[in-house]
Amino acid sequence: MTMNNAYQAYQQGSVNTATPGELTLMLYNGCLKFIRRAKTAIENREVEEKNKNLIKAQNIITELMVTLRTGSELSDQMRTMYDYINQRLMKANIESSVDILEEVESYVMEFRDTWKEVIQKTRSSKGYDHE
Repeated sequence: MTMNNAYQAYQQGSVNTATPGELTLMLYNGCLKFIRRAKTAIENREVEEKNKNLIKAQNIITELMVTLRTGSELSDQMRTMYDYINQRLMKANIESSVDILEEVESYVMEFRDTWKEVIQKTRSSKGYDHE
């Protein structure tokens, strides 16, 4: 087994054993990775690479949006923010705008950091804080 295959197997195992909260955290981290790659692609004038990564980021935001529970004020507000982020990602793609990506990146980082804190507090309250 090559090193690349071993890493892919490890990643797949991580996804298969992750809690729903950890999966959400992975989605946020993946979205940030694709936004950063798109920014680099814009700076290097790599149109196809920019487009590919922004579509991946949009797909993640869409996945986060459709998995929200319905009926609560918080989920309605999150859906509105996810929709806004998706619209901004599309505009950034059309305009090749690093500025828009930096705006969106800050929102996703804030969501990710908040979500990470929730996971840590949940683990701590259940006595899992040593993992």
